[in-house]
Amino acid sequence: MTNVELAVQFFLQIAVILLTCRVVGMIAVRFGQPQVVAEMIAGVCLGPSLLGLFWPEFHASLFPWDSNTRDTQSYLFPAAQLGLALYMFVVGMEFRIDIVRSQWKSAVAVSVAGMVVPFLMGLGLGWYFFRYTELFPKGTALFDVSLFLGASMCITAFPMLARIIHHKRLTGTRMGTVAIGAGALDDASAWCLLAVVLSSLDKNSAGAWKNIGGGLAFVAVAMLILRPLLLRTQRWLTSDQQLSDVGLVVCLVLMSFAAFVTDAIGLHAVFGAFVVGAVIPRGIITRDAVARIQPLTVALLLPLFFTFSGLNTRIGLLDSGRLWLLCGLVLGVAILGKGVACWLAARATGIPNREAMGVGILMNARGMMELIIINIGRERGLISDELFAMLVIMAVVTTLMTSPVFDRLVGQQPASSAATR
Repeated sequence: MTNVELAVQFFLQIAVILLTCRVVGMIAVRFGQPQVVAEMIAGVCLGPSLLGLFWPEFHASLFPWDSNTRDTQSYLFPAAQLGLALYMFVVGMEFRIDIVRSQWKSAVAVSVAGMVVPFLMGLGLGWYFFRYTELFPKGTALFDVSLFLGASMCITAFPMLARIIHHKRLTGTRMGTVAIGAGALDDASAWCLLAVVLSSLDKNSAGAWKNIGGGLAFVAVAMLILRPLLLRTQRWLTSDQQLSDVGLVVCLVLMSFAAFVTDAIGLHAVFGAFVVGAVIPRGIITRDAVARIQPLTVALLLPLFFTFSGLNTRIGLLDSGRLWLLCGLVLGVAILGKGVACWLAARATGIPNREAMGVGILMNARGMMELIIINIGRERGLISDELFAMLVIMAVVTTLMTSPVFDRLVGQQPASSAATR
């Protein structure tokens, strides 16, 4: 295809994607599901698992497949990556570690349990898959794939968790505070773990340490140099108590350059976008930057990422009872390792059973963060298309079940759970 043909096709893809996401969203809201869950489902529906299954010719013309790159031939991938980076930049600007201070003990306990238990179970699952299945591509190392699967099991959908807590009016309650604090710590730890996995892929210990050192140096520069510099110059980025156009451009340049740097040193671009967002001075800059970046990112660019993930998900590859049993095993390990472990950890720190169960249910949601990490694994050749499909199903199911299971088992938030302020 020529660039002009790709551009024309890209606009058609956007129209179909946005329309599908909104239609699925109208259905999902009737079941108490947020729009972001609908977009996850819509992405899978637009892929070979549904649209390609019933209308293969239309699907092939709308999303042509390149067998060499294992991706669609369009501008969908770079646009999806831009949306992902912008969204993680917004998440970084909204990241608040101070929220865990009122429930520090419980938040840390839940965070540790929600990392250690699913990680160890993921390691065991990785070993089993490596030894007795062909779910990992040939040439991959046991250490790399096990570590990756462990990391993918302990991720929490921190951005989605924040939305669910707000939607259910749990903000400021003990349950909401513990869950959001533990989720923040879990995601930060999971990104560090993912960095180790990506750094080890070159099978060169010196290169791996170089990548890890580069990541630590990047964080240090962002915290010790960039943040103080922005604090001193923030008055030049605002005008009349608002973020100026120049200030917005500076924020976007910093985000883009940070994404470039972390990608260049062997980490993922979203890591740099998140870190820079976290060091942007709170106040006028973050308030207005989020207000100006988030709407277009959430409404236009993020659905492209979900669709791109769906296009790479071929549930039809799970064409045997054994593969579906393995998929069920993945789902069972995910729920037991994350939800149950976090519930028990919350109980162990003195939280009443009903609230502790709510914390475990909330922490079990994977959402978009899971899709990010498994897309990275697929891009780097760590997992097969079959295992990718299993992990997408796990991400969708654990996210879908959060709201209805919470309403069923926890219900109305008890008044006694109000957090201290």
